[in-house]
Amino acid sequence: MSHTLSTKEDHVDVLIVGAGPAGLMLANWLSRCRVKTRIVDKRGSKVFNGQADGLQCRTLEIFDSFDFAHRAWREANHMLEICLWNPDENGHLQRSDRIPDTIPGISRFQQVVLHQGRIERFFLDSIKEHSDIRVERGVLPTSFNFDEAKAGDFEDYPISVKLSTLSEEESTPQQQLQHQRSSDGQETVVEDGLFRSNLVADDTEDLIQATEAKGNRKSNQVEHIKAKFLVGCDGAHSWVRRQVGFNLEGGSTDYIWGVLDIVPITDFPDIRHRCAIHSADAGSLMVIPRENKLVRLYIQLQATDCQKNGSKADRSWITPEIILKSAQRIVHPYKLDYAYCDWWTAYQIGQRVSNKFSQSERVFLAGDAVHTHSPKAGQGMNVSMQDTYNLGWKLAHVINGLSEPSILQTYESERRQIAQDLIAFDHRFSRLFSGRPAKDIMDEEGVSMEEFKSAFEKGNEFASGIAVDYATSILVAKETDVAEQDKDTIISKPQLAVNIDIGKRMPSFKVLNHADARPWHLQELLKSNGRWRVIVFPGRLTESQNMERFERLGAALGGPDSFIRQFTPPDKSIDSVIEVLTVHSGSRTKVELLDLPEAFHPHHGDMGWDYWKVFVDEESYHEGHGQAYENYGIDPNHGVSVIIRPDQYVSWVGEVDDYEQMSRFFTSFMKQQAGN
Repeated sequence: MSHTLSTKEDHVDVLIVGAGPAGLMLANWLSRCRVKTRIVDKRGSKVFNGQADGLQCRTLEIFDSFDFAHRAWREANHMLEICLWNPDENGHLQRSDRIPDTIPGISRFQQVVLHQGRIERFFLDSIKEHSDIRVERGVLPTSFNFDEAKAGDFEDYPISVKLSTLSEEESTPQQQLQHQRSSDGQETVVEDGLFRSNLVADDTEDLIQATEAKGNRKSNQVEHIKAKFLVGCDGAHSWVRRQVGFNLEGGSTDYIWGVLDIVPITDFPDIRHRCAIHSADAGSLMVIPRENKLVRLYIQLQATDCQKNGSKADRSWITPEIILKSAQRIVHPYKLDYAYCDWWTAYQIGQRVSNKFSQSERVFLAGDAVHTHSPKAGQGMNVSMQDTYNLGWKLAHVINGLSEPSILQTYESERRQIAQDLIAFDHRFSRLFSGRPAKDIMDEEGVSMEEFKSAFEKGNEFASGIAVDYATSILVAKETDVAEQDKDTIISKPQLAVNIDIGKRMPSFKVLNHADARPWHLQELLKSNGRWRVIVFPGRLTESQNMERFERLGAALGGPDSFIRQFTPPDKSIDSVIEVLTVHSGSRTKVELLDLPEAFHPHHGDMGWDYWKVFVDEESYHEGHGQAYENYGIDPNHGVSVIIRPDQYVSWVGEVDDYEQMSRFFTSFMKQQAGN
């Protein structure tokens, strides 16, 4: 007797496929913005070991905007110095240089390392705290349909996806399990990460065929999802990318790298530093000191170790022992061994970018689904999360009726450029890292160690994530000069704040709360809650001309027809869509907060005045002087106003009281709210 198939239907705003860091970052954004979201992953369990581990400065700033950077900061290993090891003229390994791991002063955070499983846990806790979104594991999308005719109606659900629930066996990846015996005789199984490696074929199609072959077995639950948006965060073998017919473009190198997470037994002196080691003729190795006494080794494998007859790497040859032997040859004459291995994998370096990131602004791809590269620069997880950090608030604003759908076009224009920059950086970095060191200046085949050091130092700013610079768009007003007849162009005046770059994230310096003198980093005031910010730097308010301009702006912003009121739903607080913050340059004791226009300290009915909107650039009692005006390059005799996007990137810089330009900027993409 046959059982009928269990089928149900659901309508969602956003369906996310893939619950790695990119998918979880997106779900986390949407959890803050009350967007109906489903997130599914074909794997039956989260990551417990290994995978990505580097957290760059910008990523930690983003985590802090979601209130969990402190968890990562406390648990992670902090890498403060890089040691470069190279062969001397006799081919003997020596330490040739030490450089800071993070460029001093670039951010209030430095690069740290912590394994992906913990980072995913922070996201899961944050999502649970703010919504009822839950990761549905062991759930596989098996069919996709996109009604292009409905793509222009953003109230409609043009995407249909069929989801099947996998058995525990199907959702558990096949691993090469390695057994190790500890000194007390206990045997443990080492997890390998090869099932996620590019050396292994994807199993999605096999799983889809298996679920279809099960036919109408009762255990095979099927659900039909109707979605406004679909986001593929499902890795380099992305099922979503294949459904929309996009392709990764680029190539693979011949370099094969192995990865070991071990507790090392060694006499190598810099094992607790990040190290780049070039041997004379045995390849290269990167040392990444980890949390819990672990050290990650990225090891260049010799072609003879893992290839047969010149064919693509045969992964059955690759074992932790093979990888360790390569590492031992590279660090010779130092000794290197281990009794405990936590995780291992291998991969072939390839640099590829998808030809498109979005289909009709309804289906989006992020992370490894649209760009793949080597992991040694600590970029993969960071850039993947920053993809969906860019996308999340834009989706939420469109779904919640705050913005026109045109803002969604900026996802591809902004993030595809970043991916291409990343590939170019990674291509050069991988070649320099994997190449044989030059024996002398006449050795054209070898890699110059001076060139490697220079690339490493230049790469540090790029790798930090701080260098991201979004191009001109409806969300980034970089135009500084325009012909008189063009009245619609939004003009910025970057000369008023020479160290605030339009298109880059807002730098952070300490300022004092005017009401209670508590010091805050400016970035701490820019929480990721979906709000735009107008930050007004009015200069010295004790000077009458500055106070007059400030009051003039306050009257316009607080007026009944102001753009802030036009774009705020009548049932929401006045600062819920566009928040106004003030940083004046003193004196705090000569200016009374409640004497300032109400637009700068709004009244929230039963909750009274808002004392957390006005700040001052003065010395604190216990934490020194942030020198914000000086560091931002703002003249305290003149001031400036700055518009900041919900993801902390700078959109516009202009005169303190240029209300017209501010209004023109927002009016170009925001929706007037009914009832205003």
